[in-house]
Amino acid sequence: MDASWDLAERDPRLERGSVKWDRAARYLRVAMLLHAHPEGIGAGDIAQRIGASKRTVYRDLRAMNEEAGLPLWQDAGKWGLEEGAFLPPLKLTLHEAMTLFLAARVLAKASDEHDTELIGAFVKLAQVLPPVLAEHIQATVDAVAQVPRNERFTRVFRTLTEAWADRRVVEIVYDASAYDANRSSRRTQVRPYLIEPSALTHALYLVGWDEAREARRTFKVERILEASLTPRRFQAEPGTSPARDLLRAWDVISDEDPVQVVIRFEPSVARRAAETRWHPSQETEVLPDGSLRWSGRVAGLREIRVWILGWGADAEVLQPAALRRDVAEELRRAAGRYGSEPAPVGGSPVDVPSAVVAPAAVTSAPTTRRAASRSRANQ
Repeated sequence: MDASWDLAERDPRLERGSVKWDRAARYLRVAMLLHAHPEGIGAGDIAQRIGASKRTVYRDLRAMNEEAGLPLWQDAGKWGLEEGAFLPPLKLTLHEAMTLFLAARVLAKASDEHDTELIGAFVKLAQVLPPVLAEHIQATVDAVAQVPRNERFTRVFRTLTEAWADRRVVEIVYDASAYDANRSSRRTQVRPYLIEPSALTHALYLVGWDEAREARRTFKVERILEASLTPRRFQAEPGTSPARDLLRAWDVISDEDPVQVVIRFEPSVARRAAETRWHPSQETEVLPDGSLRWSGRVAGLREIRVWILGWGADAEVLQPAALRRDVAEELRRAAGRYGSEPAPVGGSPVDVPSAVVAPAAVTSAPTTRRAASRSRANQ
């Protein structure tokens, strides 16, 4: 039985991004009463306990069952929850609940999809936190709910969650055209190892064994067009740990071999670069001129490349050579693009004096400390 359900009723106001917080909280109180009475409870008793009319309770029960997907039963005037509708209750301290809330906040920032389960988790947390924190949770729910619904994403995500939890092989149809327009969607069966959020792309990824490719692969959940459970189950391979393997990744790509990466940060940003632990393998060294030498063994050079480019001219890749060339070329292209003003509609670009065009920060080979000093002295 699917244990996930939508706490917020799907009405037109919600579709426009407004959360019916009171209704969602009432749904939760009703659900908790049903959970506390496995033998069933009458609508009149529910109405008395939550301070609502019997008519409202009947309407809520129908909406929770038919629209929100909560598995209910009705017999002889009593309502109840189907067995397995909820996981066992957690008894959290204030600090544990706050930690979960902060983790959910990070996930909310890392996802660009309307996440029904995240909204439900926030509403439940609000019931056990002090009013001041509950108000902040309400504001968070309102912000998350402003993202338009994506029914396909919700269906796919729930299917992947069930497959992961039950170690079931899942069949997916994957859109592979994002990086190559000539590639079409493909169907494959995957053994799900992990579902991981990405801080770089604000998306969720499925990490698993691609049976068609006979290799571990990383799939962006938003690009999975269809997902369905198969009857087949799988066992974890002895001696493997997908969660441990993920520590090699810069973000979520762990199916590539780790490569030693060395970066030199300018003195102006050295302290800022050093104060964060960017990767488990990182080592840092402050150099005599105040710059910072950063090194680490990282899988997924495409991901760390994005981070390096974010530092602009303040970061210089020393190795590997291929990454250095790639970053250098990207910075040269960026400098060339800013060599002229944006062209007006129907017009031509206006030339900008070369003096204002920033030179590429990375050359094809590492500069020596002496050469770098001469360069700065001549500026």
